[in-house]
Amino acid sequence: MDNNYKASKEAFVSGMIGSSVFHVNVVSAVGLVSPLKDVRGFVVQSLKASMVLHSTLRTRLTVFRAMPFVLEWLVLALPMSLALTVYADAPGALSALLLAPTCVLLLLPPIESGTPLLLKINKPQPTATPRESSTIDRSAQPALRPLPALTTYRANMMLMTVFSILAVDFPVFPRSLAKCETYGVSLMDVGVGSFVFSQGIVSAIPLIKDPFQLHADVKPKLYRIIKKILPIVVLGIVRVLLVKGTEYPEHVTEYGAHWNFFLTLSILPVAEVALHPVIKYVPISLLGLWIAVLHQFALSFMGLEAFLLKAPRSNIIYANKEGLISLLGYLSLHIMGLSLGTIILPPSPSFFRKQQRILLEGGNSEHLTKLDPSVPRQNAKITIELFSYALVWWTLLALVQHGLQVSRRMANLPYTLWIVAYNTSFILAFYLLDMIFFPTRISKLKDPFGSLR
Repeated sequence: MDNNYKASKEAFVSGMIGSSVFHVNVVSAVGLVSPLKDVRGFVVQSLKASMVLHSTLRTRLTVFRAMPFVLEWLVLALPMSLALTVYADAPGALSALLLAPTCVLLLLPPIESGTPLLLKINKPQPTATPRESSTIDRSAQPALRPLPALTTYRANMMLMTVFSILAVDFPVFPRSLAKCETYGVSLMDVGVGSFVFSQGIVSAIPLIKDPFQLHADVKPKLYRIIKKILPIVVLGIVRVLLVKGTEYPEHVTEYGAHWNFFLTLSILPVAEVALHPVIKYVPISLLGLWIAVLHQFALSFMGLEAFLLKAPRSNIIYANKEGLISLLGYLSLHIMGLSLGTIILPPSPSFFRKQQRILLEGGNSEHLTKLDPSVPRQNAKITIELFSYALVWWTLLALVQHGLQVSRRMANLPYTLWIVAYNTSFILAFYLLDMIFFPTRISKLKDPFGSLR
């Protein structure tokens, strides 16, 4: 590849200072459909407006009950694509296009009080033979109810990330939305941390299904998790080889000369399992916060920040200083995501805490509450707890920002608090959206494989 071309491409995505936490996050979280006229807060708001339009179509018009892919794409994907590109300087126009039909359709009565997801949950399952039943019983685990709000959150996060990655190399993508060089906040900075946070949320599933996981021997668990993350390690290594082999333009200050996000994602589950002996005794959210504070202490008072900004890339460790130093910050994000997963995935937000308390007091499996997918979620309690956590995280972020700047490059304390606050608020918004438009669909959902377990 021509050196001048490579240098120009790298310069195009370097040196960004982003926008502000207020514009990118708080403004976008004010309401689901409130029209905004600020470019930097518009992208996520437009995404939410498109989700409200989609939900309105599903609940007001029979023809949209089973919406074809093309219409799904027009309602959900196209607005995001436009928000990140040609409409980035005209947020009011796109907001009006999304909100006008929504307001009209909301005048119509809903088809029914709620519309379940398109899962064949009422179809009788085939009866297993005695041999099959014995096989299933040996590997049986309690079922968790699907959570549509979490699925929607992860899907939209993926959609926003994919569009941003594809668009960032073109001038039509606003530079204020690109990743910041060292300090600052931007839309693409949200994506990186959100992936880690989401990974932590789903990591709670095995712990909820089997509370004894935390009390089991660490070595076998480490062996199993290492086997699971090997494909991600391979992806990380392949990416390094392809980037170096093709001389593809790369932003070295993101993770380092050889490190990449795949390698970070592969290490975090292993670190989480290693922390299981601590998680048994310490509240998970508090542990995540402690890790973030410890990381910030090392950055501010042990010279890690100065090392990251000034040390020459003279060896393999120094060459990948960003990826290595930010690991502790991303681990805190993963652990905080794990904490949120134990709140929103079980039937009640206190379910996991009660199970842990029973085990710590010497109880056995007979004393534990069994997971029952037919038991409805306590949605009101979950939303109250989500709101409480979001309020705490935003408050802490406001406090630490008086002396510290957000830095994705370091994954420092302000960055961690920002990502946790943002994602908690975003999940809360989707949860409320489900409760408003589909109040019965969560209660109708059952694990489609539950009857085979």
